[in-house]
Amino acid sequence: MVSLRCTTAHHSLLGSPTCLARPRRRACPVVRAAVAVEAGAQAKVSLIRIGTRGSPLALAQAHETREKLKAAHSELAEEGAIEIIIIKTTGDIVLDKPLADIGGKGLFTKEIDEALLNGTIDIAVHSMKDVPTYLPEGTILPCNLPREDVRDAFICLTANSLAELPAGSIIGSASLRRQSQILYKYPSLKVVNFRGNVQTRLKKLKGGDVHATLLALAGLKRLNMAENATSLLSVDEMLPAVAQGAIGIACRSNDDKMMEYLSSLNHEDTRLAVACEREFLAVLDGNCRTPIAAYAYRDKDGNCSFRGLLASPDGSKVYETRRSGSYSFEDMVAMGKDAGHELKAKAGPGFFDSLQ
Repeated sequence: MVSLRCTTAHHSLLGSPTCLARPRRRACPVVRAAVAVEAGAQAKVSLIRIGTRGSPLALAQAHETREKLKAAHSELAEEGAIEIIIIKTTGDIVLDKPLADIGGKGLFTKEIDEALLNGTIDIAVHSMKDVPTYLPEGTILPCNLPREDVRDAFICLTANSLAELPAGSIIGSASLRRQSQILYKYPSLKVVNFRGNVQTRLKKLKGGDVHATLLALAGLKRLNMAENATSLLSVDEMLPAVAQGAIGIACRSNDDKMMEYLSSLNHEDTRLAVACEREFLAVLDGNCRTPIAAYAYRDKDGNCSFRGLLASPDGSKVYETRRSGSYSFEDMVAMGKDAGHELKAKAGPGFFDSLQ
């Protein structure tokens, strides 16, 4: 449960934060990033205020961050030392349209970034797959927590795999990455927009809205809901989203204390893999209308193996590439960049024009 606080993380067009104590009339509908504080927060000033979205998964990630901070720093283990502040983003508010139709980047991060920059929060916890390839000026992301399983889970009440679904079966997914890969391999299936948090999607599935859906296994595991998976898709069957399964934590670039706290939690293997994949994404200038997938990992020899994919939403065109090299920041960033340029050249300029 949360209780509204007498403040709001304001949209850049709204001016200064205002008190919510007295209701106001709305002249027109305006998207505001409502801020809430978890019930039970202490009255004393917290040492760290964590900003997060309010979905069960986002809160699970914020709680994981809080527990890791408490374990690493004794002063943060005291009651009330860490406060969790919930911020609604545009992606949380606009639920009746596909993400691609809402437009813009940072649909799940923009309002949280604004709260960070205006001092409402001290650190921001993000699913890295939601973070644009650029960071707002004045912020830095010095920490990735250890990456969870990157695979997608297939969830269905009537079949054990995509291959078992009869022609015409409807798959619910808001991800063009999943849609394109499904239709490339199973063109007889149909994919429809399917938004909402994990619990909402499972409820829609059980209600018969669709025959099956795909969800990130990482999210199911963090919610202790992995038992809902009918089967797991290998990365050969379904290449994951850029940075899938990784949590990123940002702070202001001039906040040395927060950077010190976050650096102590950083998992370097994850940070390097995410950097490689995001460089690939940056070269392709991917947006919500561009199906892109990538996966970088440390192989059995200790080197980096990378796979990248660029596709058309209908699955009619799929371009893939692979790379391998040393597991170091410079080499992995160069690897991601080179792979991106390769697929960009293969697809040609007309490919991207067709996605606008």
